[in-house]
Amino acid sequence: MSTSKIIRLGLIGAGRMGSFHGLTAARHIPGACLAAIADPTPGQAARLAAELGVQRVYTDPQQLLDDPEIDAVLIAAPARSHAELVISAARAGKGVFCEKPMAITLDEADRAIAAAADARVPLQVGFNRRFAKSFRAAHLDVVAGRIGTPQLLRSLTRDPALNNPAASPQWVIFLETLIHDFDTLRYLNPGAEAVEVFVMADALIAPDFKDKGFLDTAVVTIRFDNGAIATAEANFQAVYGYDVRGEVFGSAGMLTMGSLNDSDLVRYLANGIQADTQRLDTDLLRDAYVAELNHFVDCLRTGEKPLASGEDARAALAIARACIESFQQGKPVRVQGAHS
Repeated sequence: MSTSKIIRLGLIGAGRMGSFHGLTAARHIPGACLAAIADPTPGQAARLAAELGVQRVYTDPQQLLDDPEIDAVLIAAPARSHAELVISAARAGKGVFCEKPMAITLDEADRAIAAAADARVPLQVGFNRRFAKSFRAAHLDVVAGRIGTPQLLRSLTRDPALNNPAASPQWVIFLETLIHDFDTLRYLNPGAEAVEVFVMADALIAPDFKDKGFLDTAVVTIRFDNGAIATAEANFQAVYGYDVRGEVFGSAGMLTMGSLNDSDLVRYLANGIQADTQRLDTDLLRDAYVAELNHFVDCLRTGEKPLASGEDARAALAIARACIESFQQGKPVRVQGAHS
């Protein structure tokens, strides 16, 4: 793709996350623009298009994919539709950025990866922590050997408030929340793969929904093939803010990353010490969200493989699927495809 050409992006899905990605594409990517929006919900695409000054509006995502003017797509539709949209976009010859999870089953993931490979288009998945400054620096430190051999790792995601549990798809805590942590742990333990998981999980915030298959609290122990042991934890109601942190402990030191503070302002008052915290993922990780889409556009121009690839998404999904099995069986489970 020409280095000077403006890259025209199409957005599929104009909900909360789609709107945020749309704004980023429209305003914060030099050399790219948001050229079209598709969303089957009546009025949704038109509302966002009016806000962002986008001319082309579709209710059928396929119409956007058939538009020859569009170079690449950003997929921010509901998770259960991601894999089919990735496949359709690749077949239409569009570069693909897909919000996590890329797929719900490993078979879907394989089909999505194959479709992008066959079409020779870049496929990037929205694992934004790889683009957060502290997580990126930690990854590079581990690669450089600054903390020796990783032995213990930790990643956590605590959402600030539980939305309607009745509307949550089954296994959402593993497939849509902890999927970030599984990718983060692989990123912080580069070259190693998960071989076994053990899950303890419950519905502690909304116990009435447990019999409907809803879980809102989980701790996962993961063993990697280089011997490292990791924990990933999630909870859907951290009353104090949106909390995302990571840690790598190695033979020669330790790295910690992540803060939920709104700024470095701390108030020392008569009744104690106080700091403001972030309440939204798009605020806490704003720079990472912007960086990942800029990286995607760079990959479209250069043909380089994205830092968060379809294969990375599949590996994180393999861990998530093993977690579901471990929870159902109440025992440790091998990760499918694990080789040691």
